[in-house]
Amino acid sequence: METTQTIIESGLKDSFTYAEYRNHVSQLLLQGLSTGNTQSEDLTHYTTLNEVRMNRLDKTIKIPAEIQQKLESLDKDHVLLVLSEGWCGDAAQILPVINKMAQVTDKLDLQIVLRDDHAELMDLYLTNGARSIPKLVLLDKETLQPQASWGPRPEGGANLIKEFKEKHGAITAEAKTELQKWYLQDKGLSTMQEIIDKIK
Repeated sequence: METTQTIIESGLKDSFTYAEYRNHVSQLLLQGLSTGNTQSEDLTHYTTLNEVRMNRLDKTIKIPAEIQQKLESLDKDHVLLVLSEGWCGDAAQILPVINKMAQVTDKLDLQIVLRDDHAELMDLYLTNGARSIPKLVLLDKETLQPQASWGPRPEGGANLIKEFKEKHGAITAEAKTELQKWYLQDKGLSTMQEIIDKIK
């Protein structure tokens, strides 16, 4: 039986940088495909929308001075290992933010793995029993020991979805629209703050 350590190491060997991940998703889209084990027109459509979102966020996300200062003062090297898929709406909102954080300091190394290709790794970091993504695993870069995990969305967004589900019994298109509005207004700040709080 594989240990947590060997599962993490296996994932890292098969990981993408942010630029590689963006390119991989784009190349699949040119073939009418999405990442993951399941293929459908819906997933390809979501992936196309996410490409537009991520392109916009790559240009517009700004790191506030307070967060930048914290990032620049980190004294230990970490790997930010993120489980994702190209069709995931939350990942499209969050990955560009994490990438901007990693660009501020050489103490953070962002690596991305595809959830469906790494079920064993995903199953170590379930959210209420579900394979919810994106999921960030914070690793000590020297030892590759996991330090913390975060995701699949910031607390404010998670609460919005939780309250909607309690009220309406399901996550509808309306809920997803409200969540996208929340992300737009938040400008990535909650994601930045919650992740920086996890890094020791």
